[in-house]
Amino acid sequence: LAIKNHYYKRHGLSLSPLKDLKPLLAIAKKSRKYAWLKESDSIALQESVRNLNMAFNNFFDKTHPARFPKYKSRHGRQSSYHCMSVSVGSDWIKIPKCDPIRARVHREIEGTVKSITLSRTVTGKYYASILIDDGIALPEKRNHIEQDKIMGLDMGLSHIAIASNGDKTPNPRFLIYAAKNLRRKQKALSRTKKGSRGSAKARLLVAKAHERVANARHDFQHKLSKQLIDENQAVAVETLKVKNLLQSKKLAKHIADASWSSLIEKLEYKAVQAGKHLVKINPWFASSKTCSECHHRLDALPLNIRHWECPSCHAQHDRDINAAMNIKQQGIIILKAAGLTVSANG
Repeated sequence: LAIKNHYYKRHGLSLSPLKDLKPLLAIAKKSRKYAWLKESDSIALQESVRNLNMAFNNFFDKTHPARFPKYKSRHGRQSSYHCMSVSVGSDWIKIPKCDPIRARVHREIEGTVKSITLSRTVTGKYYASILIDDGIALPEKRNHIEQDKIMGLDMGLSHIAIASNGDKTPNPRFLIYAAKNLRRKQKALSRTKKGSRGSAKARLLVAKAHERVANARHDFQHKLSKQLIDENQAVAVETLKVKNLLQSKKLAKHIADASWSSLIEKLEYKAVQAGKHLVKINPWFASSKTCSECHHRLDALPLNIRHWECPSCHAQHDRDINAAMNIKQQGIIILKAAGLTVSANG
């Protein structure tokens, strides 16, 4: 990244990470200054260059713009990728240029080990993510779906998930309940001298507090997504523009704590593994202010109105359940348009 930035400032030309920078690794290993690169796995070094190339591609991608690539913090998460000469035992893993590393292998390895990604968290914990080819094909998705096995799902803040059958899952608000503990530890960190031993200890305590919040959130979302996928043949969800919603100063913290995008990601890969359908509804679909009975659409429906009456058919609606029912109906339309058959109710 330093070479690429320097070359652009000096000559006004851009270097390709894969074509121009990747060959420099072999040259750097021969120099005395960068001789330590010989101790590293060559594949891990090449992967870091590929990651740099991906970062620049994301930066120049106009559809999903990302920030300009920056240097990796030594205090942040670290990782390395290894795909050659890797193996796993009952209580060890092996990567190139290292002796076998003791590990708690919590699952029996069945299949061919393809790669191992080592990672170190901010709190100093080490993990090995092992990619295995078990040779088992994914189950095929059903062509016929029962309508009572289709679930429409609306996302909210008071309730993290509102189902079309009327079930509401309360939002655990992990970050809000941990705010007092986080504030106390972050204030203690701000009072320490930068670079001191006390500062390192205080930073570790803050990182552990954030890690507990993240682990609790992931655990809750994994259990919820597994339940939704197991109980239904298809799940329809509304894709929200979370990045735009985070511009709200009043709701940004609550929206980030809810982490709707993470829940949808878990639903997506679990649906693929189980051979189920996940239907994503257009974010501009007016699910809340459309009557699920007669499809009359209101001109406006402020957030503070949680219950409303349809002026056309006089049906009484709970805002969130009505949205979930509309999402389900829209999901059925999309499934039928894809060539699938959906049975009638009952």
